[in-house]
Amino acid sequence: MQNHTGGPTATTAATGTASTASATIEEAVTTAWLAPAAHRPLLDDVSIAVLDTSPDGAGHRDETRGAAAAPTWTLGPAADGVRILEVYSAGAPVEVRFSVPLGDAAGYWHPQGGWQRTLLADWEGRAHVSLVHGHAAGCLYDHGGATLLTFAAADPVPETTLRFGVSEENDTHVVHLHLPATDGGPHRLLIVPRAPSTAAALRALRAWFTAALPPMPVPEAARTPAYSTWYAFNQDVTAQGVEAQAGPAAELGCGVLLLDDGWQEQGSGRGYAGVGDWRPDPAKFPDFAAHVARVQAHGLRYVAWVAPLLLGHGADCHARWAPYAPSPSTVPGAHVLDPRHPEVRAHIVALCVDLVRDHGLDGLKVDFVDQAMVYAGDGGADVGRAMTVLLADLRDALTAIRPDLLLELRQPYAGPGMAPFGNMLRSFDCPADATANRVRTLDTALLATGGAVHSDMLLWSPQAPAEAVARQLIGALHAVPQISVRLDRMPAAHREVVSFWLRQWRRHRTLLLDGETEPGRPDELYPLVRATADGECLFSVHGDRVVPLDVPAYRGFHLVNGSDRDRVMVEVRGAGAWVRGVVHGPDGRIMEDQLKFLPEGPHSLDVPRGGLASLTITEGPR
Repeated sequence: MQNHTGGPTATTAATGTASTASATIEEAVTTAWLAPAAHRPLLDDVSIAVLDTSPDGAGHRDETRGAAAAPTWTLGPAADGVRILEVYSAGAPVEVRFSVPLGDAAGYWHPQGGWQRTLLADWEGRAHVSLVHGHAAGCLYDHGGATLLTFAAADPVPETTLRFGVSEENDTHVVHLHLPATDGGPHRLLIVPRAPSTAAALRALRAWFTAALPPMPVPEAARTPAYSTWYAFNQDVTAQGVEAQAGPAAELGCGVLLLDDGWQEQGSGRGYAGVGDWRPDPAKFPDFAAHVARVQAHGLRYVAWVAPLLLGHGADCHARWAPYAPSPSTVPGAHVLDPRHPEVRAHIVALCVDLVRDHGLDGLKVDFVDQAMVYAGDGGADVGRAMTVLLADLRDALTAIRPDLLLELRQPYAGPGMAPFGNMLRSFDCPADATANRVRTLDTALLATGGAVHSDMLLWSPQAPAEAVARQLIGALHAVPQISVRLDRMPAAHREVVSFWLRQWRRHRTLLLDGETEPGRPDELYPLVRATADGECLFSVHGDRVVPLDVPAYRGFHLVNGSDRDRVMVEVRGAGAWVRGVVHGPDGRIMEDQLKFLPEGPHSLDVPRGGLASLTITEGPR
């Protein structure tokens, strides 16, 4: 175990200059101009410096010496691929600085990265995270995909600020974490030694968080395809219109119907000025409970959308709750109830319980939870701590009346800290964007624990060709797909595509959701994704990439063609093999079914775009 103090320079900063370091974080254009601190070797090529950032910069008291002491740190031994860095500061806030030589660095992944997944300059890289807004975690990797630094805060709850990027002055990549005060215990960060890929490194973190933060139980329904009303209807939902989708959705294999925004009074205009009362619109849903029961009669679980933190000025309850919602939301028309007030938490729990109990719902799609962050950094209590209390109270109250409750959460509040509070983890909105759905579902899955990762709802034009419909489904292949088109008006050709791909998804569900997934480098947007389990290997191909077929390692391969080519390039490795090759078009029609020998080396296989090739290793003809 390594054990270090901050070193001479760091001690000086802790006893006299730490306040300057804290004050200058916003003024310094680059990290090279921050207060200096001595770095020490940490792990691999990573070095570390730790500074006290308490307001007076006086450090914490060393009772044995009666003087201010600099923070110290230890790095524990590896356990299941994770080492724990503990920083001792007697509970005082600290800044932890990681520095890594650039080497062959290619990109930096973190939960809030979005499309910024290459190397940013350190004057640009910023993040402010909390329980409901990302996670203090990141992974620096090189052009070969191997990791150079992987870390995560062990406590996902408190508000934490990060600064990261390339230090132009020092030819390094840096990550600076500002960790708030603790209750006296050490600050804990999880460090993963070098791994062959980002996914491999984050698998170790997921395993640690799964053990540390037991996730909410995941009912079978959360792992079945879902139908959502959002893109199909937007806010123009009615009982009749929704019920017309229930039968077709069940026939296609959906297990859940999600009623999105628009069911509530004043639910129109794409704004939120009327939210807060959460009563069904009687013109759209004259008897909401009876409507829910009719949908459930098709074998579907019924989940309704709610945004309980939002308060619009048009709500009947506005005058009562406006004093508890001083800050406007970042979505139009509403303010945000401050969850740090116990009255607010009790109100939200009560209204959600009433919704589920009074209308016979199977669960809730809880939206805009991240809006609580409008209160972050305002000098009050920690938002993440308050949301932990609220979400725990909400879960406990709802599961008391619905033990197999479904609770959908959404990026960016879908990380390991939210695992105890939700079991359907949906990726952020990306209408009709198959690429974004692929990237966001895989990003979510990299660090999600417990809950089933869901795609954003799938949308396509009624005039779209079959391969375009298949592309949407293939983009969501490595998550639970949510469909959101008018099923009662869907062309027969589209129905064949949807039916085929949902059958394939159900057939390979265990492989796709529970197998080992390797998506490759995040900055390349995952053009070739591999999922493996129990001797089977599935590749989804989204670009002109060569698929490696390690014949000795698997008994069968499934090649999903999400590219714009009518062929898939493969390279047979190990020894050649006899295979039974079955090729399906995007609508499920069998295009080829033959026994053939694939010798070692490269091959071009005819697979239509939007299609599937299944190769089963056999003994050959007799």
